[in-house]
Amino acid sequence: MTRQKNISILGATGSIGDSTLSVIRQHPDRFRIVSLTCHRSVEKLCELIHEFRPEKVSVHSTSEARHVREAFPELEVFSGKEGLINIAEDPDAQIVVAGIVGSAGLFPTFSAVSSGKNVALANKEPLVMAGRLFIEEASKSGAKILPTDSEHNAIFQVLNGRTQDKIRKLVLTASGGPFRDLPLEQFPHIRLEDALSHPNWEMGNKITIDSATMMNKGLEVIEARWLFDMPVEKIEVVIHRESIIHSMVEFCDGSTLAQLGFPDMRIPISYCLGWPERLELELPNLDLTKIGSLNFTSVEPTRYPCLELAIDAARMDRSVPAVLNGANEAVVESYLKGHLHFVEIAKLLQDVMSGYQSISQKPDCPSYLRDIQTLEDAVKADQWGREEAQQRMQERVAA
Repeated sequence: MTRQKNISILGATGSIGDSTLSVIRQHPDRFRIVSLTCHRSVEKLCELIHEFRPEKVSVHSTSEARHVREAFPELEVFSGKEGLINIAEDPDAQIVVAGIVGSAGLFPTFSAVSSGKNVALANKEPLVMAGRLFIEEASKSGAKILPTDSEHNAIFQVLNGRTQDKIRKLVLTASGGPFRDLPLEQFPHIRLEDALSHPNWEMGNKITIDSATMMNKGLEVIEARWLFDMPVEKIEVVIHRESIIHSMVEFCDGSTLAQLGFPDMRIPISYCLGWPERLELELPNLDLTKIGSLNFTSVEPTRYPCLELAIDAARMDRSVPAVLNGANEAVVESYLKGHLHFVEIAKLLQDVMSGYQSISQKPDCPSYLRDIQTLEDAVKADQWGREEAQQRMQERVAA
């Protein structure tokens, strides 16, 4: 009989949490939930407590913690940043699913890595903001970072222990988002509801906008650089509108291996939960005869300027990815509130990066804008990017 694996989920009420719990429901004999966290969806968390009976949970505030504690007096309930770290370090957990969106996931994910656990990494920010620190910490602690984004998970599956010195390049596929066929002259008229209508995937609002701008793919280039110890120059992005091939690896002999599957996050999540084994999933079989054809095109830089910004940040490294990450979060948040036009996203981010280039060359430039030596540096650089973006947005309103 297979022994149960104990699972902690950071961000249990979000889309990654939903997909993870869907997989676990199909394999109650293989997995046991020992701890969960949520940010605001406390009522949904309470439903999950009823269903999965974890031993510990963490919520955003002390008042929410009091509410949960009253409903479940036998439960250990934590709150705030310390609560997230407590759950991430839970000694009973063997696998931590890192699904917290945004920079809030930075410290708890690092704590999980420091604890030497298997970390199913589904949020981009840890490796974007502080990739070198996470990889070095995993090497020290013995933690295994299991790539859970569909693209990186595809590469993880393809490599399957193969030596990386034989790789010619990694190819990340991108759907192209909802505007891959829209004439460029119509971009100034893009509506928010159109940007939130992804043709292939169901995701949260922020990542859906990042998909529309292809910033998400640029951030994935930064992640892939760290996950697979690969120079940025050997990472390529191509448009693949069907989202059936999730990534490819080209080897030195000219062979290219790809991972195919329906665009469903339960597939990469199940691979990480079951690793090194595969799990049975109740999903439709992939029938390529019904799909008929798979299409690939190169990326148009004028259509996706955010992708080029992120790739440039990956090449420059140092604090640049963290600055871009913070700026992008601030700009996308403003866009989701209806304060910006779609085409202004890339323009504002370009302004922020120009401002960074200027200040980074000055003698009094803060050390955290020169390089990331600690997680606190990463947070400061991210915050600088946010504040710079907010200032640029205010200047545009005032102009």
